[in-house]
Amino acid sequence: MAAEAGVGDAERYIGVAERRARLASRHRLAGAARAGGPEEVAGSLVALHGTDPATVYLAVGARLADPARTVAETGRALYEDRALVRMHGMRHTVFVFPTDLTAVVHASTGLAVAARERAALLKHMATAGAPDAAWLKEVEESALAALALRGQATAAELAADEPRLREQFVYAAGKSYEGLHTVSTRLLKVLGVEGKVVRGRPLGSWTSSQFRWAVAPAHPELDPAEAQSALLRRWLTACGPATEDDLKWWTGWRVTDVRRALAAIGARPVTLDEGPGYVVDGDLGPVAGPAEPWAALLPGLDPTAMGWRQRDWYLAPELRPALFDGSGNVGPTVWWNGRVIGAWAQRPDGEVVWRLLDTQGVGRDAEAAIAAEAGRLRGWLGATRVTPRFRTPLEKELAR
Repeated sequence: MAAEAGVGDAERYIGVAERRARLASRHRLAGAARAGGPEEVAGSLVALHGTDPATVYLAVGARLADPARTVAETGRALYEDRALVRMHGMRHTVFVFPTDLTAVVHASTGLAVAARERAALLKHMATAGAPDAAWLKEVEESALAALALRGQATAAELAADEPRLREQFVYAAGKSYEGLHTVSTRLLKVLGVEGKVVRGRPLGSWTSSQFRWAVAPAHPELDPAEAQSALLRRWLTACGPATEDDLKWWTGWRVTDVRRALAAIGARPVTLDEGPGYVVDGDLGPVAGPAEPWAALLPGLDPTAMGWRQRDWYLAPELRPALFDGSGNVGPTVWWNGRVIGAWAQRPDGEVVWRLLDTQGVGRDAEAAIAAEAGRLRGWLGATRVTPRFRTPLEKELAR
């Protein structure tokens, strides 16, 4: 058990104020902690949510000292230098990771999901009377060869090279959710979680959700248990302290995997308002807050807002109905000194507007700082209009 790693150490209490201080610097949100480029941002956060393509850029821009080149620099890191890679990761969700983490993510979380996804595809095809596993393997190898030749391609372009990708089969025949699935759609998803393909450049602008595919960068095959330890250490360094429940939720692992990884890295137990928590070894010392107060406008699905399962220390429960959709996805949020106090949105004319829901301790200095952040955001967005993929009640109201 991980708690045994801390036997002999007095458990230290880490309160809300210190947790917010850690977040301010480690998540590059306080003014003095802002980053010089998207690689620094992704490295500090471990992963950027990539389900909504715009989130990646908005999350980076909110944390750059100079956000003017957010789009150009993030696109360079993703599609030219390949310093960042968009791929499936924890909880079977699309993230953007630093390239040096792709092998760790694949071994720690991708392998188990990939096995389930391939088995499910083969089962659904067999139930529908579609061709067997040998046929699918042949199509897969042909598609990967075609993709390697093209460099990047859409599913439609790959189907021009390998027509069998256009084959369709009925999923869940006779059920209320019956649907017609195309081999290309399901197969490319499986290849993604298997770490064989990654998302390439979008067909449109940086806000587009229509992506090309590319062959995944080569990476070593790691031992899954060692990879889990490496990923947990990286995340706990960036986001600790955290509870076991936080860790299980963020990784999507079984609790036994979480506990084994905590023990392997020698995580130290601490006491939080929610109960027992953990930090990495060497991170028990006090952390001072930033010298200046800070404000931030973070996008929907931002990795800070979505970083923990237990969020009361930075997001009051009574604010959640306005800020989350029905599936638990957070929308755009306004932050002041480490806590969520409201929401923001972009109107059709490009104006960035916000509303404060929690005004405790929020004075003119906070309102001025929030207005400055809105101006920064409006400045680098230019003519681009951003609508979150997962819309929340307050965001929809503000965006009218």
